[in-house]
Parts: sequence; C-alpha cells; structure tokens
Amino acid sequence: MKAVIASEPGTPDVLALQDLPTPEPGPGEVAIDVVATAVNRADTLQRQGYYPPPAGASDIIGLECSGVVAAVGDGVTRWAPGDEVCALLAGGGYATRVIAPEGQVMAVPDGVDVASAAALPEVAATVWSNVFMGAGLRSGEIFLAHGGAGGIGTFAIQAASALGARVFATAGSSRKTDLCLRLGAEGVINYREDDFVEILRAATDGHGADVILDNMGGSYLGRNVDALAMGGRLAIIGMQGGTRGELNIGKLLTKRGTVLATSLRPRPIEEKSAICREVEKQAWPLVAAGRIQPIIHASLPLAEAAEAHRMLEASDHAGKILLTA
Repeated sequence: MKAVIASEPGTPDVLALQDLPTPEPGPGEVAIDVVATAVNRADTLQRQGYYPPPAGASDIIGLECSGVVAAVGDGVTRWAPGDEVCALLAGGGYATRVIAPEGQVMAVPDGVDVASAAALPEVAATVWSNVFMGAGLRSGEIFLAHGGAGGIGTFAIQAASALGARVFATAGSSRKTDLCLRLGAEGVINYREDDFVEILRAATDGHGADVILDNMGGSYLGRNVDALAMGGRLAIIGMQGGTRGELNIGKLLTKRGTVLATSLRPRPIEEKSAICREVEKQAWPLVAAGRIQPIIHASLPLAEAAEAHRMLEASDHAGKILLTA
C-alpha cells in the first residue's frame, strides 16, 4: 500500500509518500481501502513529534477516513467486503488501506458521497461526545463555539442549531463569520476585533452561554468562565492557546459552573465505539436530512499531504481539508 510517512519530526516537508506492506485485519477488525482521509490539528502535532499515537495504534498519521471495506477479521458481523464506510481512527488514515476496530466503523450517511464522508468521523465524534453527551446541550439553551469556521466548529454550529439551541460562534475574518451565519449561528464575534464575553452578554440579555466548546485552552480559560451562564458547562477540547491558564474558582462556584476537558484519540475502543453508535443514531439522520453538511475547504491527493498541512497551519481555511487516495 501507499502511505504518507514523516521521515523525522519537523516541518511539512518531512512528509512523503512511501510503499509499505498492506495490513490485514485481525479479530474484530475491518480493513478499509481508503478513498479519502482528512487533516486535523492533531496530525500537525504528531508530525512535529508532540503527539505520538496511543500504544498499539498505527504510527501513520490520520485520525479518520472513508472508503470501501476490503476484508473483515474473525468475529466481525456488521460489515462485509464492498460496504461503503467511514471510520474514526487512532492512527493510519494517511494511507491507501487502514485497519479499524469494527465498532469505530460507521455507515456513510445517506446523501453524502464516500469521499466527502471522510470529513465527518472525527468532528462528529468530538462534537457529539463533548457538546451533547458530556455537556448535555439542550434545545433552547445558548451555545458558543470557538473557532466556528473550522472543521469542528462548522459541524458544531449546524448540529446545535438543528437541535434547537441558540448558537453563537467566534471566528477571525469576515469571510469566516459569514460562513458561520450561513450555517445557523445567530451571532458571530470576530475575536480579532471584539470581546466575545461582552458581545455574548449583550446578545443574550446578560445570560451568557449554557455550553461553550473551546479549542483554545489556557488563554481563554478565564474569559470562558466569565462568559458562562449560571449552571454553564465549559467543554475544552484543544490547547491552541496554551496548556496553562488562571481559573477563578470563586467565580466558577458562584456560577455553579462545570469545566470538562476531554481528548478522543486515547480513549479505549469500547468508549469510542459507543460514541460512534451515538453519532450514527443521532447525527447521521440530521446529515441525511441536509441539516448538517460536511464543509470541505479543499481536496488534495494523498501525495500532497505536505501542502495540506501548510494550508491547515496557515489557518485561512474554512471547514475540512481532505486527502484523496
């Protein structure tokens, strides 16, 4: 098979397409001939040597894919060769074949072509496990998504809006704020120009956000707590703004607030499989109905993974960047 390999930790230039032995599925595993994979922030960290794969996972970069089932291992009952699927991975996506646990393989949603489906597994699992399963966002509540024009943000805005929440987002340019509005956000704050805490409070008559999905981490911690409503829940999923921040525990206590911090990749297979089942049950019908659409910024050949990484790190994109096998 062909796979993109990082020759050493470094810039995107260390990525190159190479020939590797084709893997075969073991018990409970599914082999997928990859049609497309997607680029995530975690991929750039792994390329730089900062985010190694969990024990036992492929050291090939790539956390999601779509494609066609090539073979199944002993004990696999749901999938058969020829099935079109997408999958949540712990690694291995930047290749022409990947092995995934049966429970992390999902059907391609109705109405989505198999290549575009590669844009869905990681964002859908992240949003559903944090915003709905973890933070318990409900219809009528106020939701704030940071980085609203990114892959996770675009999915989160659509999902929360479809389920009846009042949605707000932050973004860094007028092009990105316009996209967030088109996807269902009631209001979008340009974080380069305005204070999201003040704008959100004014727009919600002082209520604030019942749930915040945050990809920044340390640099936003204090202001996120300021933006929380009484009984609000802050779900932290990233550290683009650093790993350390100051938390005013008194303010959090006064608001009866909750801070959730989760990562998806290192979770046990059983937990990720349960999340995938919830995604198929709850999110895929919204995708099939057109209420959630995969937002794709660009699609490049697998051999151009280095350019895809440069594109992601420039932060000018909106939605997902795909690599096609």
